Amino acid sequence: MKLATIPNGTRDGELVVVSADLSRAVSAREIAPNLLTAFEDWSSAEPKLRALAKDLAEDLAKNTFAFDQATALSPLPRSFQWIDGSCFKNHLYLMAKATGRDPEIEMNSPFPLMYQGMSDDFYRPHGDIPLPREEDNIDFEAEVGIVLDEVPMGTTAAEAPQYVRLILLINDVSCRVYVKREITVGFGWMNAKPSTAFSPVAVTPDELGAAWTGKVELPIRVDWNGIRFGEPNGREMSYTFYELIEHAARTRKLAAGTIFGSGTISNADYRNVGSACIAERRSIEMLEHGEHRTGFMKFGDTVRIEMFDKDGISIFGAIEQTVTKYEKVA
Repeated sequence: MKLATIPNGTRDGELVVVSADLSRAVSAREIAPNLLTAFEDWSSAEPKLRALAKDLAEDLAKNTFAFDQATALSPLPRSFQWIDGSCFKNHLYLMAKATGRDPEIEMNSPFPLMYQGMSDDFYRPHGDIPLPREEDNIDFEAEVGIVLDEVPMGTTAAEAPQYVRLILLINDVSCRVYVKREITVGFGWMNAKPSTAFSPVAVTPDELGAAWTGKVELPIRVDWNGIRFGEPNGREMSYTFYELIEHAARTRKLAAGTIFGSGTISNADYRNVGSACIAERRSIEMLEHGEHRTGFMKFGDTVRIEMFDKDGISIFGAIEQTVTKYEKVA
């Protein structure tokens, strides 16, 4: 089942069911006005949404319409909680080595690295990334993520699969100039992490078949200004999402609609598959050449993030965004 959110003049948009090929959609407002509401009573909403998806697939649904990724909102335009990990140890290693930190500290940690980001307002999948300064070293980060039903405190990794409801793609936008300062302070991200963007479509785990193993074992395609930047595979994630759930739920419950991110996807074979963020490429350049050769994003730059199934069909649609200068409205 594939779900999306389209604009309807409200903060949370209108929930729609999308066809497997992303070409058609049908409103689900009679089941739930928006996806956040659906998560509040998922046990009731899910079977109705699946029935509607079946009708759509069999051309039985009424009032269908062409699905336009370019106008869709993020599947959850806002939510109660957004938690991002850094769960690819190859990425951690490269970043630590290039900045003179001891990689063993992060590589040998028994716990995944995680932070809580802002979740009150997410960027659209297609549109602008408005930011105040190019000098803030603007970066994209291609990730995969999950959306959860309510998770009880103390949930173990073995119990966690029952709470994973949807999977999506992520552009975890970063302003790298603030990273060192905020790491040194040690109290979490603030200026380094503006709003996040998600793919136009979120899918249930069964849509991925054998590629879903608690990880998403497929390559993620990243293009910067129309040029292929990287296509690393999510299979090298060092922790499963189930382990992330266990870690986060150790002392708290997780609200329905909580989103988890994998962190920047990174592979040991980076020379062949490339990277999923600029900072990692710059780290590789520093290690191999002793200098940074790639700059960060400028106003007008675009990034496209997409993932395909074995038949070459786009699974989630594409994140396609342009960095623009933020102008404060008086």
